[in-house]
Amino acid sequence: MSTFSMRNEHSGRTSVQAALVAAILVAACQGNSVSEQYPRMAAVEQYLMADSGAEIAMARSAAPEAITQDAAVLVLGSRGYITAVDGKNGFTCLVERSWMSPFDSPEFWNPKIRGPICYNPAAVRTVLPYTLNRTKLILAGLSKAQVHKIIADSVAKKQLSAPEAGAMSYMLSKMGYLEDSAGPWCPHLMFHVPRTGEASWGANRAGSPVLFNDQSRDVPEPETIFMVPVAYWSDGSAAPHHGT
Repeated sequence: MSTFSMRNEHSGRTSVQAALVAAILVAACQGNSVSEQYPRMAAVEQYLMADSGAEIAMARSAAPEAITQDAAVLVLGSRGYITAVDGKNGFTCLVERSWMSPFDSPEFWNPKIRGPICYNPAAVRTVLPYTLNRTKLILAGLSKAQVHKIIADSVAKKQLSAPEAGAMSYMLSKMGYLEDSAGPWCPHLMFHVPRTGEASWGANRAGSPVLFNDQSRDVPEPETIFMVPVAYWSDGSAAPHHGT
């Protein structure tokens, strides 16, 4: 998941983070922190969508129809993702769940989160395995700590490779729900690269449209994600402005 850890040259956090901080402060005043709201995994059924057609439609909303009409579509089952639609163009669309957040995210177990995403062929080969792997481990009933260790060990053994050159994904869906404070956030493109610093892309600099997914967050997979917000949702309608 992509929107939880971006920083800004001027303010130190984006509007998304500011909203999350405000939500945490409000919850704290009420005696319930965000992490206390989601301290553990909910029942598996709460993460599933009963209507596979609705999940397919949500997954396809991640990118323009010209791309998604020929893309493969995965839906989440009780043991992991399964192919609901075979693709023709090498792209794959699905709806991520909360456990694709950084491991230190207070909403790691939030069952309301839905993150429609569509991977290009390079990302299908080298980034989609991160999602499939985490999801399989989570649904096997392992603890967060166990999942983290298995992923870290897999990376150390080079069983999970770094993103291939050209790996990118679309997150242009207005149907998504990326966190309690931000809802669908804003449409954006994500570029997946081997771990690197923000300076290599000029990210988070004054006037730069490129945002950096801060790897100080607890993400064991061997990638850095750079994000570029765009002006339109996948259906072509204008998105509200989000200051960064």
